[in-house]
Amino acid sequence: MSRIDLFKHHLEEKRAVKIIAGIDNYDIENIRKVVSSAEKSGASAVDICAREDIISEVRQMTDLPLFVSSIVPSELVKAVDLGADAIELGNFDVLYKKGMSFSANDVLDLVRETKSLLGDRKVFFCVTVPGEISISDQIALASKLQSMGIDLIQTEGHYSSDVELSGARALMDRAQLTISNTVELSRNVEIPVMSATGINPTTAPFAFAAGASAIGCGSCVNKLSSDLSMVATIASLVEIAQKNSSKITQLV
Repeated sequence: MSRIDLFKHHLEEKRAVKIIAGIDNYDIENIRKVVSSAEKSGASAVDICAREDIISEVRQMTDLPLFVSSIVPSELVKAVDLGADAIELGNFDVLYKKGMSFSANDVLDLVRETKSLLGDRKVFFCVTVPGEISISDQIALASKLQSMGIDLIQTEGHYSSDVELSGARALMDRAQLTISNTVELSRNVEIPVMSATGINPTTAPFAFAAGASAIGCGSCVNKLSSDLSMVATIASLVEIAQKNSSKITQLV
């Protein structure tokens, strides 16, 4: 069984948990802690940046399915050659803060270029659907990605609230858009949907209830200072995902 089969199995059971170190996180010590904690806690996969030295080091330290995220097709193809089990075109959310923007056509062009550069290479391919475009455009884009053979789509929420919130309300506000996008996309496409942006132990149950087969969790883990807190948080996310899978099994 290949490494990515673990993630695929969890995806089928609607309990996949991808832990995100960060598309712009080049702090190797932090990345090591995130990856080690994910492995100890039973996560389904880890997601890292596309820098070659970091990919090589992480590949050597874990047998967990390894996602590499980038918006540069050549970097994604190089990641496959370095041992990535999955590539992800995205995540865009962190790049919006730098003033970048992505239309549906931008995403399709990047997917086509990546697939062309991949040639005969076989790899699990995930694409982030930009949260800033309209939901009708998101659905149209997801349908086109499905027809192109993409394995997984990831939702996001383009967070822009100027209101200072705290506690559970702040956590829900952060995740509200990605969860609503998950509802719409999971109803309109057959390929599995992964919810990301603002997903944490408080909001994860809502993401699964919205139709997600997987959750992508970043800042609730990679911003923590200690290994112990990372392990505890990921273990909580894994437990939530397993409960979702059990609930679905009972309904079938």
